[in-house]
Amino acid sequence: MAAMKPNERTPFSAIDDRPPLKLPDGGRMILWPLMSLEVWDIERAMARTVLPPPQHQPMLPDVPNWSWHEYGMRVGFWRLKKLFQEFGIKGTVTMNGRACTEYPRVVEACMEIGWECNAHAYEQIPMHKVNDQRENIRKTIEAIETIAGYRPRGWFGPGLTETYETLDYLAEAGFEYIGDWAFDDQPIPLKTEHGDIVSIPYNFEIHDIVVSLIQNQDSPVYKNRAIDYFDTIYEESSESVRVMSFAVHPYISGVPHRIRYVRELLEYILHKPGVVVMTGEEIVDWYREASV
Repeated sequence: MAAMKPNERTPFSAIDDRPPLKLPDGGRMILWPLMSLEVWDIERAMARTVLPPPQHQPMLPDVPNWSWHEYGMRVGFWRLKKLFQEFGIKGTVTMNGRACTEYPRVVEACMEIGWECNAHAYEQIPMHKVNDQRENIRKTIEAIETIAGYRPRGWFGPGLTETYETLDYLAEAGFEYIGDWAFDDQPIPLKTEHGDIVSIPYNFEIHDIVVSLIQNQDSPVYKNRAIDYFDTIYEESSESVRVMSFAVHPYISGVPHRIRYVRELLEYILHKPGVVVMTGEEIVDWYREASV
Protein backbone atom coordinates (compact mmCIF):
# COMPACT_ATOMS: atom_id res chain seq x y z
CA MET A 1 0.00 0.00 0.00
CA ALA A 2 1.31 3.46 -0.91
CA ALA A 3 2.32 5.69 1.98
CA MET A 4 0.06 8.57 2.89
CA LYS A 5 0.80 12.01 1.50
CA PRO A 6 1.04 14.89 3.99
CA ASN A 7 -2.52 16.15 3.47
CA GLU A 8 -3.81 12.62 4.12
CA ARG A 9 -2.14 12.46 7.51
CA THR A 10 -4.20 15.23 9.09
CA PRO A 11 -7.50 16.86 8.11
CA PHE A 12 -7.52 20.58 7.37
CA SER A 13 -8.19 22.53 10.55
CA ALA A 14 -8.68 26.30 10.84
CA ILE A 15 -7.07 27.50 14.06
CA ASP A 16 -10.11 29.69 14.88
CA ASP A 17 -12.39 26.64 14.84
CA ARG A 18 -10.51 24.65 17.49
CA PRO A 19 -11.25 24.47 21.21
CA PRO A 20 -8.85 26.81 23.04
CA LEU A 21 -5.68 25.35 24.48
CA LYS A 22 -4.65 26.54 27.95
CA LEU A 23 -1.51 26.37 30.08
CA PRO A 24 -1.61 25.90 33.86
CA ASP A 25 -0.47 28.42 36.47
CA GLY A 26 -0.95 31.56 34.42
CA GLY A 27 1.01 30.39 31.38
CA ARG A 28 0.13 32.15 28.14
CA MET A 29 2.39 30.91 25.32
CA ILE A 30 5.20 28.41 24.81
CA LEU A 31 8.75 29.20 23.70
CA TRP A 32 10.61 26.20 22.27
CA PRO A 33 14.39 26.81 22.03
CA LEU A 34 16.30 24.52 19.67
CA MET A 35 19.97 23.93 18.98
CA SER A 36 21.34 21.62 16.27
CA LEU A 37 24.46 19.46 16.59
CA GLU A 38 25.55 18.04 13.25
CA VAL A 39 28.45 16.09 11.80
CA TRP A 40 29.85 17.37 8.52
CA ASP A 41 31.88 14.53 7.02
CA ILE A 42 35.08 15.88 5.43
CA GLU A 43 34.82 13.19 2.76
CA ARG A 44 31.54 14.63 1.45
CA ALA A 45 30.41 17.98 0.14
CA MET A 46 29.58 20.27 3.03
CA ALA A 47 25.94 20.79 4.00
CA ARG A 48 26.41 24.58 3.71
CA THR A 49 29.14 26.85 2.46
CA VAL A 50 30.25 30.27 3.62
CA LEU A 51 33.07 30.43 1.07
CA PRO A 52 32.26 29.54 -2.55
CA PRO A 53 34.86 27.22 -4.08
CA PRO A 54 37.41 28.67 -6.52
CA GLN A 55 35.98 28.93 -10.04
CA HIS A 56 32.74 27.67 -8.44
CA GLN A 57 33.90 24.07 -8.83
CA PRO A 58 33.22 22.02 -5.66
CA MET A 59 36.44 20.55 -4.31
CA LEU A 60 36.88 17.63 -1.92
CA PRO A 61 38.06 17.77 0.74
CA ASP A 62 36.41 21.12 1.44
CA VAL A 63 38.60 22.14 4.36
CA PRO A 64 37.58 25.85 4.55
CA ASN A 65 33.86 25.15 4.94
CA TRP A 66 34.47 22.12 7.16
CA SER A 67 36.53 24.29 9.51
CA TRP A 68 33.81 26.97 9.49
CA HIS A 69 31.36 24.42 10.88
CA GLU A 70 33.96 22.94 13.25
CA TYR A 71 34.30 26.34 14.93
CA GLY A 72 30.75 25.90 16.16
CA MET A 73 31.58 22.72 18.05
CA ARG A 74 34.87 23.99 19.46
CA VAL A 75 33.78 27.53 20.38
CA GLY A 76 30.28 28.58 19.32
CA PHE A 77 28.46 25.86 21.22
CA TRP A 78 30.12 26.82 24.50
CA ARG A 79 29.23 30.47 23.99
CA LEU A 80 25.56 29.56 23.45
CA LYS A 81 25.60 27.11 26.35
CA LYS A 82 26.81 29.84 28.70
CA LEU A 83 24.13 32.23 27.45
CA PHE A 84 21.28 29.76 27.91
CA GLN A 85 22.54 28.88 31.37
CA GLU A 86 22.53 32.57 32.33
CA PHE A 87 18.82 32.69 31.48
CA GLY A 88 18.11 29.34 33.15
CA ILE A 89 16.72 27.94 29.90
CA LYS A 90 16.46 24.26 28.99
CA GLY A 91 15.63 23.47 25.40
CA THR A 92 15.90 20.73 22.82
CA VAL A 93 19.16 19.69 21.19
CA THR A 94 18.54 17.94 17.90
CA MET A 95 21.61 15.88 17.06
CA ASN A 96 22.94 13.57 14.40
CA GLY A 97 23.58 10.13 15.84
CA ARG A 98 27.20 10.44 14.73
CA ALA A 99 27.59 13.50 16.94
CA CYS A 100 27.52 11.16 19.92
CA THR A 101 30.78 9.54 18.80
CA GLU A 102 32.38 12.47 16.95
CA TYR A 103 31.63 15.11 19.62
CA PRO A 104 30.87 13.25 22.87
CA ARG A 105 32.14 16.17 24.98
CA VAL A 106 29.53 18.47 23.40
CA VAL A 107 26.70 15.96 23.83
CA GLU A 108 27.69 15.34 27.44
CA ALA A 109 27.63 19.10 28.08
CA CYS A 110 24.05 19.23 26.78
CA MET A 111 23.07 16.53 29.23
CA GLU A 112 24.84 18.28 32.09
CA ILE A 113 22.56 21.30 31.71
CA GLY A 114 19.42 19.20 31.28
CA TRP A 115 18.64 19.76 27.61
CA GLU A 116 16.46 17.24 25.84
CA CYS A 117 18.28 15.01 23.34
CA ASN A 118 16.32 14.87 20.09
CA ALA A 119 17.21 12.75 17.03
CA HIS A 120 18.41 14.43 13.82
CA ALA A 121 19.04 11.27 11.77
CA TYR A 122 22.37 9.47 11.87
CA GLU A 123 24.22 11.76 9.46
CA GLN A 124 23.52 15.09 7.81
CA ILE A 125 22.25 13.50 4.59
CA PRO A 126 18.74 14.06 3.14
CA MET A 127 16.39 11.18 3.95
CA HIS A 128 15.73 10.83 0.21
CA LYS A 129 19.35 9.70 -0.21
CA VAL A 130 19.41 7.25 2.69
CA ASN A 131 19.51 3.68 1.41
CA ASP A 132 17.68 2.18 4.41
CA GLN A 133 15.64 4.63 6.48
CA ARG A 134 14.72 2.08 9.12
CA GLU A 135 18.39 1.27 9.72
CA ASN A 136 19.29 4.96 9.81
CA ILE A 137 16.59 5.55 12.44
CA ARG A 138 17.71 2.51 14.46
CA LYS A 139 21.36 3.62 14.46
CA THR A 140 20.35 7.13 15.52
CA ILE A 141 18.32 5.87 18.47
CA GLU A 142 21.10 3.51 19.53
CA ALA A 143 23.78 6.21 19.39
CA ILE A 144 21.77 8.69 21.46
CA GLU A 145 20.55 6.10 23.95
CA THR A 146 24.12 4.90 24.53
CA ILE A 147 25.38 8.32 25.60
CA ALA A 148 22.19 9.85 27.05
CA GLY A 149 20.77 6.77 28.75
CA TYR A 150 17.31 7.17 27.21
CA ARG A 151 15.63 6.87 23.83
CA PRO A 152 14.87 10.15 22.06
CA ARG A 153 11.16 10.92 21.79
CA GLY A 154 11.39 13.50 19.01
CA TRP A 155 12.88 13.74 15.52
CA PHE A 156 14.04 16.36 13.04
CA GLY A 157 14.98 15.24 9.56
CA PRO A 158 18.38 16.35 8.24
CA GLY A 159 17.59 19.54 6.36
CA LEU A 160 13.99 18.87 7.53
CA THR A 161 13.73 16.19 4.82
CA GLU A 162 11.21 13.35 4.71
CA THR A 163 9.91 10.94 2.12
CA TYR A 164 6.26 9.89 2.13
CA GLU A 165 7.25 6.85 4.23
CA THR A 166 9.42 8.52 6.87
CA LEU A 167 6.68 9.28 9.41
CA ASP A 168 5.53 5.65 9.38
CA TYR A 169 9.08 4.47 10.05
CA LEU A 170 9.46 7.00 12.88
CA ALA A 171 6.20 6.00 14.57
CA GLU A 172 7.13 2.34 14.16
CA ALA A 173 10.39 3.06 16.00
CA GLY A 174 8.52 4.73 18.87
CA PHE A 175 8.97 8.43 18.12
CA GLU A 176 6.22 10.63 19.55
CA TYR A 177 6.78 13.94 17.79
CA ILE A 178 8.47 15.60 14.82
CA GLY A 179 9.54 19.19 14.20
CA ASP A 180 9.90 19.20 10.41
CA TRP A 181 6.57 20.81 9.51
CA ALA A 182 6.00 24.56 9.57
CA PHE A 183 2.28 24.46 8.88
CA ASP A 184 0.69 25.55 12.16
CA ASP A 185 1.10 27.51 15.40
CA GLN A 186 -0.17 24.67 17.61
CA PRO A 187 0.74 20.98 17.97
CA ILE A 188 -1.14 18.81 15.47
CA PRO A 189 -1.54 14.99 15.47
CA LEU A 190 -0.49 13.24 12.26
CA LYS A 191 -1.75 9.81 11.25
CA THR A 192 0.73 7.01 10.65
CA GLU A 193 0.45 3.26 10.18
CA HIS A 194 1.46 2.89 13.82
CA GLY A 195 -0.68 5.50 15.56
CA ASP A 196 -0.47 9.28 15.73
CA ILE A 197 2.75 11.26 15.88
CA VAL A 198 2.55 14.92 16.97
CA SER A 199 3.87 17.76 14.81
CA ILE A 200 5.22 20.53 17.04
CA PRO A 201 5.22 23.97 15.38
CA TYR A 202 8.47 24.93 13.71
CA ASN A 203 9.31 28.08 11.81
CA PHE A 204 11.66 28.31 8.86
CA GLU A 205 12.03 32.10 8.99
CA ILE A 206 12.89 32.47 12.69
CA HIS A 207 15.90 30.31 11.95
CA ASP A 208 19.54 31.35 11.76
CA ILE A 209 20.30 29.31 8.63
CA VAL A 210 17.51 30.98 6.69
CA VAL A 211 18.15 34.51 7.93
CA SER A 212 21.94 34.53 7.87
CA LEU A 213 22.98 32.01 5.20
CA ILE A 214 20.14 31.79 2.70
CA GLN A 215 18.72 35.31 2.82
CA ASN A 216 22.11 36.82 3.75
CA GLN A 217 20.59 39.32 6.14
CA ASP A 218 22.61 41.48 8.51
CA SER A 219 23.07 40.01 11.99
CA PRO A 220 20.40 42.15 13.78
CA VAL A 221 17.65 40.95 11.40
CA TYR A 222 17.38 37.63 13.25
CA LYS A 223 16.46 39.39 16.50
CA ASN A 224 14.19 41.99 14.92
CA ARG A 225 12.24 39.45 12.88
CA ALA A 226 11.89 37.11 15.86
CA ILE A 227 10.58 39.95 18.06
CA ASP A 228 7.97 40.88 15.44
CA TYR A 229 6.94 37.24 15.22
CA PHE A 230 6.80 36.90 19.01
CA ASP A 231 4.64 40.01 19.48
CA THR A 232 1.95 38.57 17.21
CA ILE A 233 2.08 35.06 18.70
CA TYR A 234 2.02 36.48 22.23
CA GLU A 235 -1.08 38.56 21.51
CA GLU A 236 -2.91 35.66 19.86
CA SER A 237 -2.06 33.35 22.77
CA SER A 238 -4.42 35.35 25.01
CA GLU A 239 -7.22 33.31 23.45
CA SER A 240 -5.50 29.97 22.82
CA VAL A 241 -1.92 28.89 23.44
CA ARG A 242 0.53 29.17 20.54
CA VAL A 243 4.04 27.74 20.26
CA MET A 244 7.02 29.74 19.04
CA SER A 245 10.20 27.89 18.18
CA PHE A 246 13.52 29.52 17.52
CA ALA A 247 16.49 27.62 16.16
CA VAL A 248 20.21 28.27 16.56
CA HIS A 249 23.29 26.51 15.21
CA PRO A 250 26.62 26.84 17.02
CA TYR A 251 28.55 27.75 13.86
CA ILE A 252 26.07 30.54 13.03
CA SER A 253 24.50 32.03 16.15
CA GLY A 254 27.46 31.11 18.34
CA VAL A 255 29.88 33.43 16.53
CA PRO A 256 30.98 36.73 18.12
CA HIS A 257 29.06 39.02 15.75
CA ARG A 258 25.68 37.28 16.25
CA ILE A 259 25.58 36.10 19.87
CA ARG A 260 24.51 39.51 21.20
CA TYR A 261 21.30 39.34 19.16
CA VAL A 262 20.37 35.97 20.62
CA ARG A 263 20.87 37.52 24.07
CA GLU A 264 18.75 40.58 23.25
CA LEU A 265 15.99 38.38 21.83
CA LEU A 266 15.85 36.28 24.99
CA GLU A 267 15.87 39.38 27.18
CA TYR A 268 12.89 40.76 25.28
CA ILE A 269 10.84 37.56 25.27
CA LEU A 270 11.49 36.31 28.78
CA HIS A 271 10.49 39.53 30.53
CA LYS A 272 6.93 39.11 29.23
CA PRO A 273 4.53 37.50 31.75
CA GLY A 274 3.19 34.08 30.88
CA VAL A 275 5.97 32.92 28.55
CA VAL A 276 6.68 29.28 29.37
CA VAL A 277 9.90 27.70 28.07
CA MET A 278 9.47 24.01 27.21
CA THR A 279 11.39 21.18 25.61
CA GLY A 280 9.79 19.15 22.83
CA GLU A 281 8.87 16.29 25.12
CA GLU A 282 7.30 18.70 27.62
CA ILE A 283 5.22 20.24 24.83
CA VAL A 284 3.96 16.80 23.73
CA ASP A 285 3.04 15.83 27.30
CA TRP A 286 1.22 19.15 27.85
CA TYR A 287 -0.61 18.94 24.52
CA ARG A 288 -1.87 15.41 25.11
CA GLU A 289 -3.34 16.43 28.44
CA ALA A 290 -4.66 19.81 27.29
CA SER A 291 -6.37 18.50 24.16
CA VAL A 292 -8.34 15.71 25.85
